Amino acid sequence: SMPMLRYSISILLLIGFTLVFCQSGPIDLQPKDTLSYKQPYGLRAGIDLSRPALSFFNSDYTGLEIVADYRLTEVLYLAGEIGNEKKTQQEELANLTIANSTPLYNYTTSGSYIKLGVDYNTYENWYGMNNSIFIGGRYAFSTFSQTLNDSFIYESNRYWNPGQFADGSLNNAEFSGLSASWLEFLVGIKTELFANIYLGASVRLGFLVSNTEDSAFPNLWIPGFNRVTDGSNFGVGYNYSISYLVPLYRKAKKPKPTTAATPQ
Repeated sequence: SMPMLRYSISILLLIGFTLVFCQSGPIDLQPKDTLSYKQPYGLRAGIDLSRPALSFFNSDYTGLEIVADYRLTEVLYLAGEIGNEKKTQQEELANLTIANSTPLYNYTTSGSYIKLGVDYNTYENWYGMNNSIFIGGRYAFSTFSQTLNDSFIYESNRYWNPGQFADGSLNNAEFSGLSASWLEFLVGIKTELFANIYLGASVRLGFLVSNTEDSAFPNLWIPGFNRVTDGSNFGVGYNYSISYLVPLYRKAKKPKPTTAATPQ
């Protein structure tokens, strides 16, 4: 949703200011520093913080996501996420002639997902820093099931049911074996708070590639993708992570080539 997207962008900006603040100390520009400092390479893994928090405050949602990346070069990371989500929600009919919103169906979606891809760090760190402002891409796949808890039949003439719509015939029906895949473009930030401990955030735009659904009930929400908008293949997601880097080895940063002065 747009409010959540604006909130995610605000968090990204806040972490960006933190990143700049953390690097506001004196800069040593001596060539020996560039040559002597060795950057850590290894596996960084952690969890998304927003899903456990949402699970705690919202009884209709439970979720957990593990995040990880592996540094390949100075700027390129192999990255991915794996998670599980379960959410119960209600679709309502908004009608100007009805004082209160009218429920159409209440359903529960439960399933797992995996996302694999790469991140590219666009940020030039100062000496001794390992922060990143990155762009990335993922291919994601989710398998899940849906249970239609309650449904109501829409009828324009409500003579027989003035209080609510008539109950549907598929109440408590479960639709399993559902799946979806999508491509995801993301922009994010990771900043080192303490030694090898990173705080991160990202905003994600997904494009639905495949969506296998039951003919009796559509896929309205997909784990890892979020809400499916009618008539559009696009979806918006986010995450806020804390992770720990296990340095497997260190490698010297390549010095930038210098251009020799041309004799006059």
